[in-house]
Amino acid sequence: MRNDKKDNQYRINEQIRVREVRIVGDDGSTVVPTQQALEMAREEGVDLVEISPNAQPPVCRLIDYSKFLYQQKKRMKEMKAKQVKVEVKEIRFGPQTDEHDYQFKLKHAKGFLEEGNKVRAYVFFRGRSILFKEQGEVLLLRFANDLEEVGKVEGMPSLEGKKMFLYLAPKKAGIAKKSQQKRDNERREAEAKESSQQQDANNNSGNNLLANAKISVEALEKLKSQEQED
Repeated sequence: MRNDKKDNQYRINEQIRVREVRIVGDDGSTVVPTQQALEMAREEGVDLVEISPNAQPPVCRLIDYSKFLYQQKKRMKEMKAKQVKVEVKEIRFGPQTDEHDYQFKLKHAKGFLEEGNKVRAYVFFRGRSILFKEQGEVLLLRFANDLEEVGKVEGMPSLEGKKMFLYLAPKKAGIAKKSQQKRDNERREAEAKESSQQQDANNNSGNNLLANAKISVEALEKLKSQEQED
């Protein structure tokens, strides 16, 4: 038996100075005088470990103290491993964000969602730009539509002060990281697509707002349909 005073997290053996204790084990539990519990521990060659001091009477186990601490540390490690830490990543837009900046932020948001994080996208209206709040809503709806494969919208765009927010949650809790080769290929494809889109944007700048509005209408219909299903 041990009378280890180095670890004060749990009282053991003679450190337990109550009149009686409840001993728990695989066969159930029983209340006995503390002195009897100490005798039982000596006979089995183990320690009397107090695991619930605030219970009436305190709850104890007959177990080797070192083994008990190992089990506790192992259990805590397993619980920590099962916990999924979800962070909220912010993506900021202006009411007149250009196509290049939009694609850059869209790529980052997709990566955040694929890693299991939430995304809070918002359009910041500075000064008189609040007059363009409809344009900001169009932008956020397009953003949600472009991320529908990896993210789920948690609510329609809402204006709070000078910011219009849109919240997205990952459709999956997290996925395995892609190989470097696959990420490089996707990056090159995205850059080529971005270059092509930029060229189209330069050639058809007059049609951009109409195209975005069409996308936003389709996205709005999808979001309303999803809310009705939920």
